[in-house]
Amino acid sequence: MGASVGKSDDGPMMEINTTPLIDVMLVLLIMIIMTIPIQSHAVKVDLPQNTNTNQPVIDTQKNKIYIQPDGVVQWNSIPVDDVTLRQYLDATLQISPEPELHFQPDPQARYEVVDRVLAIVKRAQVNKLGFVGNDQYRSAF
Repeated sequence: MGASVGKSDDGPMMEINTTPLIDVMLVLLIMIIMTIPIQSHAVKVDLPQNTNTNQPVIDTQKNKIYIQPDGVVQWNSIPVDDVTLRQYLDATLQISPEPELHFQPDPQARYEVVDRVLAIVKRAQVNKLGFVGNDQYRSAF
């Protein structure tokens, strides 16, 4: 619908056609976007390796939890943390018949540590629990 008035269309066009230039730029932009690697927002975690040397033997008759004065919890004379203790307790529940669990806190052990360990034992639903070493306090009462 546009008509040019007073201008002759016989001469060469003096303007640059930018449509092919824009098309080429868009294609290059899409190619650059496609080649950029996708950013992964992953957190790298070093998982513990399964080693057979660190696993203490779970006795089928009786196991002993000892709490040292400095708060270190031992399972059959091997220091353990709370998660490992719970794993050992769960493993003992799979044994039939369930082995006895002897609990012996040191007299100088902090009450908070003893309470925490007893809570772990209770959550594991251990049925055969015995306190060992109470005879040393017999003369105190």
